[in-house]
Amino acid sequence: MELFDVYPLFDVTIAKGEGCKVWDAEGQEYLDLYGGHAVISIGHAHPRYVEAISKQVATLGFYSNSVQNPLQKELARRLGEVCGYEDYQLFLINSGAEANENALKLASFYNGRTRVLSLEKAFHGRTSLAVEATANPKIIAPINANGHVTYLPINDLAVWETELQKGDVCAVIIECIQGVGGIRMVTKDFLKGLRQLCDKYDTVLICDEIQCGYGRSGKFFAHQHLGVKPDMITVAKGICNGYPMGGVLISPKFKPVYGQLGTTFGGNHLGCAGALAVLDVIEEEGLIDNAASVGAYLMEELTKLKQECSHIVDVRGEGLMIGIELDIPYKEPRTRLIKEEHIFTGCSGTNVIRLLPPLCLTKDEAEHFIQAFKKILA
Repeated sequence: MELFDVYPLFDVTIAKGEGCKVWDAEGQEYLDLYGGHAVISIGHAHPRYVEAISKQVATLGFYSNSVQNPLQKELARRLGEVCGYEDYQLFLINSGAEANENALKLASFYNGRTRVLSLEKAFHGRTSLAVEATANPKIIAPINANGHVTYLPINDLAVWETELQKGDVCAVIIECIQGVGGIRMVTKDFLKGLRQLCDKYDTVLICDEIQCGYGRSGKFFAHQHLGVKPDMITVAKGICNGYPMGGVLISPKFKPVYGQLGTTFGGNHLGCAGALAVLDVIEEEGLIDNAASVGAYLMEELTKLKQECSHIVDVRGEGLMIGIELDIPYKEPRTRLIKEEHIFTGCSGTNVIRLLPPLCLTKDEAEHFIQAFKKILA
């Protein structure tokens, strides 16, 4: 049997990681500014994380959600403290797509409506309603194209109000910093206005923080830069530093009903142990502040480089979530960064280089990238 071929792959086999660096099977070192697609939050093979996972799996790696799991309660308590949402409830699942799927489902249970508003260029996952809320017709299968979702332009509040006042919108789902969409950012006025409109029309506001959350933007959640509280917040990726985990933070206005939501693997003992270690490291090592300061340095240096290099059209982002828009396709510079400079980056669309490094990235490592990128573009 062979693997079902769904990804174009670089000819690199990663065998080891530490901090913001990885090594291939031949021992070549790479600087990881991709973080496994924003998944590695506290760094590869962090000793605190390795210890927590190892200790837990040696004791009890899994039991079903039919019994008490004190680690789940501890994770909910700690996450509430760290992110500032102590009055919210936590539902744990396995991935970002599941988080968005369950948030949208809960919103529909809440107000009985069936229509969703999503941003143009949005990406919310690859399952059922999550993929329908993703503005990419190439990945929406006919069975998922059910007409539930309307895509609207970013930061155009009047257009959103026109749709919301129809009274049939169950939920609005927003990435405050669009990842796959090319690091496009919603404005404070737009999100505040959207919050008011959702209140007016009894529509649920969901912030998808799967890629831009967990400290990546320089605050715990990207929407906290904008001064708005959503009704639900979806998380995954960095929540467990590589172990599959997702969650929905749910405001007190939603009341649980037995049987509406459920999961087999969500919130298992091993995942909770890893997620608690992630929160410990984020706090103890000041990784959110580090993301803000090193991200600001990268933005400053890339903005300077933009003045020197005509290929850079725009630099945008917040914290360690940065998009570099080029006037040429990203493929050649990204490939050269990997093959010649041994630096991994992400990408978006056809011409955006995307930086999503672990939150422990140092200023020296950021400077190393700047010099390598300058060399490639020259």
